Parts: sequence; C-alpha cells; structure tokens
Amino acid sequence: MPEAADVLLNLLNLEELDRNLFRGVGSGGETPTRIYGGQVIAQALMAAYLTVPDRLCHSLHAYFIRPGDPSKPVIYVVDPARDGGSFTTRRVTAMQNGKQILNLAASFHINEAGWEHQHDIPQVPGPEKLVSREDLHKKFASEVSEKIRVEFTRERPFEIRDIDPRHPVDPEKASDINHMWVRMKAAKNASPQLQHVLMAYVSDYGLLGSALRPHGLSFLKGEAMTASLDHAMWFHAPVQFDAWHLYTMDSPFAGGGRGFNRGSIFTEDGRLVASVAQEGLMRPISRT
Repeated sequence: MPEAADVLLNLLNLEELDRNLFRGVGSGGETPTRIYGGQVIAQALMAAYLTVPDRLCHSLHAYFIRPGDPSKPVIYVVDPARDGGSFTTRRVTAMQNGKQILNLAASFHINEAGWEHQHDIPQVPGPEKLVSREDLHKKFASEVSEKIRVEFTRERPFEIRDIDPRHPVDPEKASDINHMWVRMKAAKNASPQLQHVLMAYVSDYGLLGSALRPHGLSFLKGEAMTASLDHAMWFHAPVQFDAWHLYTMDSPFAGGGRGFNRGSIFTEDGRLVASVAQEGLMRPISRT
C-alpha cells in the first residue's frame, strides 16, 4: 500500500481538463464518509495556483456549501477575476453532481518589503518529548467502536503531537486553548506553492475541536453534529512544512449551534507564518 504522504500528494495533483478547469480525486483523505474540508480547500487552492505561476497566496476565504462525496471526483472551476500590478485574485468553485460543494476566493501578492511585527509564540513544551497522536490512538483503539477502529488508527500523512491531549471518546471538559505540533517530512524540497497547499490542508485539523473542548464533547461521542461552515487563512511568511510547526488554537465563542475558532501557526523558532479563522456547526443531537 502507498504511504499516507504519497496518497495525500496524489490528492493534490490535479488533472487539467481545460483552461481554468481541473479535476481532483475525492477519496483517500481524512474520512471515508465525506470529503474532509481541508482537502477541498487544499485542492481548490492548488487549482488557483495552477493559474497563478508567479505569485504566492497571502489570503483565502472559503464557504463549505454541501458535504463532498469521496467516491466521486471533484471538479474545480477557476474564475481569473483579476490580474493586477501587485495583486492577483482568483475565485474557485468546487463541484460534484453539478452542484457547488465549496466556494473559495484567494488573493496572491508580489513580494514586497514593509514594516514587521508579530505576537510571540506561546511558551509550551517542544515536540521532542511528546507522544504522537498516532500512538495515542493506538492506545485507545480498544475503546473505539469496531466500525471506525481501522479509520481511527490508520496512518496519517502528518505527524502530530498534542500538547494537552484528551481522551478521544469520552474527554473531560478542558480549556478551549488547544496546541499541537505538526510536520510532514515528505514536504521537504516541495515548491513554495505546494507548501502553502499542505498547510491549508492541515489547517482544518483540530480547529473545530477547540470549540468542543469546554463542553467535554468529542467527534466520536455522538452528542454533536459537527461540520466546518467557513474557513479563512492568511499566509504571512514562507513555509517549510517538513520542519515542526506549532498550531495554537482557541475558541472565543460558541452559541446558536455554532462555534467560532481561531488559529496561529508558528515555526519552531517562533516565526508566525499563518493565521486561521473558522466557524463550525456544533448542533446538539437529541437522544429522545
């Protein structure tokens, strides 16, 4: 079987059908029942990048419209909205069965100099002495239903080490602040564009889970219907994703069946390379 990293890189290798029209593989991502949101964002960003050869993305904004079917390919239609002197704008529509599943707008900018400042990286333990999420999942595998055990324990393309891991099935209530270290060794020597696409993919990991933490909820507990609703991301600096990055997240608000979440992504030496914001559905499931 191919390694998880190879599967992911294949997912991001879009087929060009015509000018501004691309096709991506639907299966092979994070979930077997619907396409993982980060996958559709990453493929949509890749489709946009295939029409912007000379500039890097500095921001993207996406709305999830319908769940994607992993058994079918996804068609990406790129609208070349503007090619300006400093900025390039693209709009991408992801389609399945003739219907939109995601809309994404992305802006690309030339390299310019300017004033600089950033928030400091949080003071947390480094990744070296932390247990990997893969090992934690193996530890709790017997407590997960047989139906999802294979999916729960399978190899992922990224190496993740949580700062404050919770029980995956029956977690205690905890702070909404949520830190994890993440890297992908297979990203070594990847292009700057692919580095961004990989970071966009992983930016959906754990983000909505931050809103679940104060309520003792889990994606596996069956008490909440969850889904990403929208997703925004800003790239601040070049990325080398084969090295460790700290993804620090929080959830300042939940209400009305939705949770709002924010994230900052730092290099191990403290440089802020990306920021993320997302609202997600977290609707209570009635047991009556």
